[in-house]
Amino acid sequence: MNIASLLARASALYPQATAVAVGRADLWTYRELAGKVARLARALRGPLGLQPGDRVGLAMRNCPEFLLVLFATWHAGLCAVPMNFRLHPKEFRFIVDNAGAKVCFVSEDLAPSFAAMEREVESLGAVICVHEPAFARLSGDAASSPPCAQARADDPAWIFYTSGTTGRPKGATLTHRNLGFMTQAYFADIDSIRPGDAMLHPAALSHGAGLYALPSIAQAGRQVICEEPSFDPAEVLDLIGSHRSVAFFAAPTMLKRLTLAAQASAADTSNLRTIVYGGGPMYVEDLRASLATLGPKLVQIFGQGETPMTITSLGRDQHREDVLHTCGIARTLVDVRVVDGDDREVGPGELGEIVTRSDCVMSGYWADPQASAETLRGGWLHTGDLGSMDERGYLSIRDRAKDMLISGGSNIYPREIEEVLLRDERVLEVSVVGRAHPDWGEEPVAFVVVRPGAKVDAESLDRLCLDAIARYKRPRAYYFVDSLPRNNYGKVLKTELRERLRRPR
Repeated sequence: MNIASLLARASALYPQATAVAVGRADLWTYRELAGKVARLARALRGPLGLQPGDRVGLAMRNCPEFLLVLFATWHAGLCAVPMNFRLHPKEFRFIVDNAGAKVCFVSEDLAPSFAAMEREVESLGAVICVHEPAFARLSGDAASSPPCAQARADDPAWIFYTSGTTGRPKGATLTHRNLGFMTQAYFADIDSIRPGDAMLHPAALSHGAGLYALPSIAQAGRQVICEEPSFDPAEVLDLIGSHRSVAFFAAPTMLKRLTLAAQASAADTSNLRTIVYGGGPMYVEDLRASLATLGPKLVQIFGQGETPMTITSLGRDQHREDVLHTCGIARTLVDVRVVDGDDREVGPGELGEIVTRSDCVMSGYWADPQASAETLRGGWLHTGDLGSMDERGYLSIRDRAKDMLISGGSNIYPREIEEVLLRDERVLEVSVVGRAHPDWGEEPVAFVVVRPGAKVDAESLDRLCLDAIARYKRPRAYYFVDSLPRNNYGKVLKTELRERLRRPR
């Protein structure tokens, strides 16, 4: 069972159908993409010398070459390690080293971040820029192309690195079985796809957008790569009008911006088939506005990297007023429960941790058996999210355990930021919480206690963060306080800090 067979099958059935387009322009047919994938797979196993199961890093802004490398990795019997293109060079280095990646494919803008990595990371044998002639030669003409490699259902296919509460990302290991289940669950719960239907990719291919390319490719859909480097509502509206039967994944902040742009421009969205939204809180008022503007074309999903995109869903016909505050019901063949601290199921309406089990749940965290055992205890994935379920089975997320915040669809863990700020010897204590933001949902801010007699300013702390973590994770404001509020056990009361932010200043 090799997930790359989705492409091989689509190519056999619809060789002349457009597989990849950039903006309005078609780029590769399914026959062309499948040929390039097979030839690049040949290079991975031949000149580059990779062996079955070896890991291949992908660090790229959205571009056609991402899909080419992704499927070539699987075709060759290897495991893909996609990385968020917005990460800091030190974060890239940690992931490459932790995964033991043998080769990394990077886009031109990220090549400088990887320039020294070949010397610094023992496992890494080559860094290849996908926008240079050497890459084109790897997938160029060849006398013969190898067939798709055999793979077991439980072989690793995609290692999805999540931000870590300890400052160390963890690699959720997704198998061919996981990705196959996710693909079939898409058809069961979310959408049907016909050959030629467009799957637009305004979100990062290293995350949900890349995962949702799989069901589209399985049905010979058209993958449309946006030309703008970041989300542009005007471009998305233009592409909706230019392609047939368009679907795409969007974070709630993207959906809100698209709704406002559609309202302002009175754009024709009749070609829009489906928007799947998730990855952060969707406020009911924003959801009502999107439904009124775009029509009944929205599907909400709740998932995690550990069980990609597949825990609950709220389908098109389920967007009723009485359940708009929920994230829907359990996906097909997915078990979802809400449990207390002893993993006992709680009653309807009671708050607890959300746990799930299915064939979509990861096999574990890469090279981290302790974290795997803790997260997968009892045969259930413990999501770390707190919620409640009503008598009908509709799930509501109430809060996020471990104080994670979500900004523009990206997970941010406060402790990771706190540990960086505490590297400054002048900082005695620090606590990072999320502050409401009208566009991004939340943004991180830091409450800082300075050591007696020391002086520190926001600019120097900002520079410290920018030298260690991705720009989007850095605090947007610093509040210098005499002390942090604590409970009787000495734990910082982050709820009180959030309340301070809501008070009129």
